[in-house]
Formats: sequence, structure tokens, C-alpha cells
Amino acid sequence: MSQPFIIEVRNVHKSFKTVQAVRGIDLCISPGQFVAILGPNGAGKTTLVEMIEGIQQPDRGDIFIMGKTWKGNENYLRNLIGLSLQETHFIDKLNVWETLRLFASFFGIGKARCEEVLQLIALEEKRKAWVVNLSGGQRQRLALGIALLNKPKILLLDEPTTGLDPNARREIWAILLKLKDQWNTSLILTTHYMEEAEQLCDYIVIIDHGKILKQGTITGLLGDIQDLPVKPVETRKITLDDLFTSLTGRHLHD
Repeated sequence: MSQPFIIEVRNVHKSFKTVQAVRGIDLCISPGQFVAILGPNGAGKTTLVEMIEGIQQPDRGDIFIMGKTWKGNENYLRNLIGLSLQETHFIDKLNVWETLRLFASFFGIGKARCEEVLQLIALEEKRKAWVVNLSGGQRQRLALGIALLNKPKILLLDEPTTGLDPNARREIWAILLKLKDQWNTSLILTTHYMEEAEQLCDYIVIIDHGKILKQGTITGLLGDIQDLPVKPVETRKITLDDLFTSLTGRHLHD
């Protein structure tokens, strides 16, 4: 018997006035799968993720998380999900430990779990540092730690390394790869970095104008040059960036 999907998106539509943000998307994610959702600004990826998070409701179609919809199951589903946004605002005059304890209290989580997370995000030496004095990379690691406090089965990350230097970005990657090896957490990642998607994710979903243009494993997507509507002139290995640009007609940051 095949393993059930942890997330199922079935023919989902969402419009805002005259803008069709999501137009009939189908997507299935398995337990433990790391999925990157790529798309230019305005492609519909944020709206799709917000519907999976329960922030937005589809106009049509269904979203199932662990076989349940958001209606009537909000408390149950929120305990399964961890969120880390591109910009997370903290109380500047709380230190790192106090911030972890504050968010842990929302879930009734004790000190032992906070200690585990503090080690996982490698901020033990910053335990007593005020949040206002943390670097950008340290703040993002703290935000990721907060998302992991409740040991989520599903982790949703919205551009978690945007604006970070390469070293700080790789520190975040190392934490996520450790989760991939040790836990059965499913990850949905939106990112503007092709290298990040390639390093972290098993499955790639390319979205534009509210529709999925292509999805699959990186090996599968890049394996057949015939799939490219426009092929690179130079003779070299096809990259994920080549595929994205060819399918959408623009670069990821456009």
C-alpha cells in the first residue's frame, strides 16, 4: 500500500478582484519530502503557500493536510506546522533564551526542548544576547528555531535566506539538511536562489501566472534537453536556471 500524502492540493483557484492569483493547481507532497516552489514575483507562489498555511481560503478546490481540511481542524493542524518567514520581528530587549521560552510557552513546551533547539540552531553562545544585537543570519537561525519548537511534521519557509551572506545562508542549509537526515519533516520552501533549491530539495515546482508550468525531481527536470522551449546556444550542462528562464521567459527576480 502506497504511503499517503501529507499535503494534497486539488484543483485550487484563488482570485483577488480581477487578478487570478492561482488557477487550478494540483500538488501532492509526501512525508519527509523537501519541495521548492519557484516563480517570479507575482507568479502565485505566495498565495499558494498561504492557502496551505490556512491564512487564505481557496475560492475553489480543496487542500488536505494529513487528510484534513482547515475548516474545523485549525488547532490540530497548527500544531503540525512550523513557519519561518522572510522577516520575523522579535522583541528587541528580550535575549535569545527568553525569546525561545516565550514562543515555547504558546505550545506548552518546556525548557528541555528549548535547549535542544538552541543547540540545533547553534546559538548557545548567544543565549543571553539581546535579539536586537544579533546579526541577520543569527536572527534567521532564531526564527527557524522557533518554527521547530513544536517538532512540526510540516515546515513552511518563505525565502528564509534572502539578504544573508553566503556563509550565513549555508548555516541555514546545514540545519535543514540535518532535519532531512534525522527527522521525517516535510518542507515547502520558496526561494529566489536556484542553488538553494538544488542543495535542499528533492522536488521542484515551477509556477507562473498562477499555474504550475513544470514539476518533478531535479534529475527528471534537467534530464531531457528536448523539454526546453528555448535551448541555450552554448554547449554546456543545462541548469535549473536555464529551465526556469526558458519556461517563464524571465529570470526569477523579475
